[in-house]
Amino acid sequence: MKRHLVVALAYDQLCTFEFGCVVEIFGLPRPELEINWYQFNVCATSRRSLRASGGLTFKAPNSLAILDSADTIIIPGWGNLTAPPPRNLLNALRYAHSRGARICSICSGVFLLAATGLLDGKSATTHWKFADDLAKRYPSINVLPDALYVDEGHLLTSAGSAAGLDMMLHIVRSDHGTKVANSVARRLVIPPHRDGGQAQFISRPVQRPDERQLSKLMDRVRRRPADEYSLEKMAALSSLTVRTLQRQFRSNTGMTPIEWVVQERISIAKELLEISKASISSIVETTGFGSEESLRRHFRRIVGIPPVAYRERFNKQLA
Repeated sequence: MKRHLVVALAYDQLCTFEFGCVVEIFGLPRPELEINWYQFNVCATSRRSLRASGGLTFKAPNSLAILDSADTIIIPGWGNLTAPPPRNLLNALRYAHSRGARICSICSGVFLLAATGLLDGKSATTHWKFADDLAKRYPSINVLPDALYVDEGHLLTSAGSAAGLDMMLHIVRSDHGTKVANSVARRLVIPPHRDGGQAQFISRPVQRPDERQLSKLMDRVRRRPADEYSLEKMAALSSLTVRTLQRQFRSNTGMTPIEWVVQERISIAKELLEISKASISSIVETTGFGSEESLRRHFRRIVGIPPVAYRERFNKQLA
């Protein structure tokens, strides 16, 4: 059986950590999974010696020609955000996309992907410190500065380095199902899925007592998602005023309290769709959405596809 070929794009001033994350996910053998795991390779626009962060030099083993047969292409950052990317590289990426290859960027790698024009009219993300620049330089792209990663089908973008791991685990989950993705995450000693967006990682003061109360409230919501959570009830449960509750949620998650509850419920619904045969009505009851229509509406808004389509896409073991 043909193995899915993942190719990482190397470049001068390579971001070593981002590249290492790609290797860790796709480049290591995983015989314990007993599946047809990915084939991995690396290419660059030049066969000369290139530099990488940390004082390393290296030579990529392949030219851009290998992109013609790649099933997935990963761009682990990009070195020079002001110079125009090589035309042959842009053409190679456009051709790969036209034949159905999946192209993914980590952090500043989105600037190379944006330069191809493939993201025009689509949503994308990058590290929060680059988001404004990306939006100004490419106004036709809907930049989502708070997202950890964005899946536009065959085009995926992620925020900072660790968010690249989130995106790549999402790819593994899409290709091989939840059980395999969880196994890979366990080997990496990282969570298989992180909730919230980038706002929670932007520098802020040390947690105050009222923020600890907020953490307790969030733990309760995760344990008992089917309960009713109005602003007033959440404020009472956390011993905060409604105003303080809203301010702390915005500071810690980048979301309102109600939207955070919806996001948590959607995360639980996604997991149930991935690993169980639970009916939609049962998932509604477990997550507290109140009705199937409410679940479908929020699921489509946040995930981009209906719950049934999500199950068909991810729940390979139960198909």
